[in-house]
Amino acid sequence: MDDELHERVREVIASVPAGSVATYGDIASVSGAPSPRLVGRILGEDGHDLPWHRILRADGTPAPHLVDEQLQRLRAEGVISDGQRVDLRKYRWQRDPGDDAGPGALF
Repeated sequence: MDDELHERVREVIASVPAGSVATYGDIASVSGAPSPRLVGRILGEDGHDLPWHRILRADGTPAPHLVDEQLQRLRAEGVISDGQRVDLRKYRWQRDPGDDAGPGALF
C-alpha cells in the first residue's frame, strides 16, 4: 500500500462526523481502497488519533474486541444501538454532495 492511499483512508475516516457511523466498506469505497480489510488494518495500526469508534462492520456491529468501548463512545455522541447493532439506516454517514468525494465515491 502506498502512503497516498494510507493518508486518503485516514482523511475519510476523520471526516465521519460525531453522531454518524460508516462501515469499513463505506470508507474503502470513498477512499478508493481495494478492500474493507485494508481499512481495518490501517485503523488497527495507525488509527489511535482517528474517530475509529465511528467505523463499524457491514452489519452495523463493532469489532468483537471493541464492543463495550465502541458502543459507549457512540452512545456519548447520540448513536444508540439495539443490543450490539447500530441501525445503519438511521445513523449511516451521508457525504455532503458538495464534498470532493475522491476515487470510488458512492455517496
